[in-house]
Amino acid sequence: MRLTGGRPDESGLLEAAAPLLLLAPSNSRHALISGGSTLPHRGASPNGWWFPERPTVSEISEIEWTDSTWNPVTGCSRVSPGCVHCYAERFAERFRGVRGHPYEQGFDLKLWPERLELPLEWRDPRRIFVNSMSDLFHERVPLSFIRKVFATMEAAHWHRFQILTKRSKRLVEAASSLKWPENVWQGVSVEREDFKWRIDDLRRVEAAIRFLSLEPLLGDLGELDLDGIQWVIAGGESGPGARPVRAKWVRSIRSQCRKARVPFFFKQWGALSHNPDCGDPTAKENGGTSKGGRMLDGKVWNDLPTLRTAFSA
Repeated sequence: MRLTGGRPDESGLLEAAAPLLLLAPSNSRHALISGGSTLPHRGASPNGWWFPERPTVSEISEIEWTDSTWNPVTGCSRVSPGCVHCYAERFAERFRGVRGHPYEQGFDLKLWPERLELPLEWRDPRRIFVNSMSDLFHERVPLSFIRKVFATMEAAHWHRFQILTKRSKRLVEAASSLKWPENVWQGVSVEREDFKWRIDDLRRVEAAIRFLSLEPLLGDLGELDLDGIQWVIAGGESGPGARPVRAKWVRSIRSQCRKARVPFFFKQWGALSHNPDCGDPTAKENGGTSKGGRMLDGKVWNDLPTLRTAFSA
């Protein structure tokens, strides 16, 4: 057997890709699917490798702040500087033109109606990152399809769903047409100070948990208005050409979170050369699991939100 993308790339893409597959030669009786389950062989692609008729989600994600990923939409387009080194685009384009592969169309946007009910098949409660390979609020995703995604999230009430978008204006436009169950967490990505207006948009959404993903962190964000925000994630960029993150930027965010009593989660430095502690034991380069390491001033920051903290905010 072989792994679809070879080894995980510098951005850790395979940890978030959906589906995450091990492909067996077409004469093999079974193909291994993410999470260790097996499905019977259903036919070969022209290049002799097996692809499932219904791609699965990634049952085990290495993204530190989630457990699994679910991609009813794949593909996207760039909207701001944080997209320049997009891990999802880099991965998907590897397979453009490979007949039968889930990313045969590369990173072109594609809806997957057959994936809509997949979380209902997972009985163990987990945090699920929605559309790690796209943006649910992309302008080309119909509102009717977004509603179907939300219907599944409401039905799968034992899970917690985490949605991130850079398209906060579309989020606000759609929000009033959506039902927001307590198990749906909505976040926005903010990579630079000139995109902090996305936080103001997020505050207009009636989600039980509103969170910020300040990654890839590309500059000092200055003062943050954390009113109505229940969780903050920060992290540096990883992968080829990763732009450096500065410790003082991260420390400023952490300090503001602690002052506002907002849970703070530090994901990664992105590269060991960007980490002020080159001996960080959590770094992959030092035998750990995180690209560049995750320790900030000698501590791993893994704070998570709860509905209790949300309602008291």
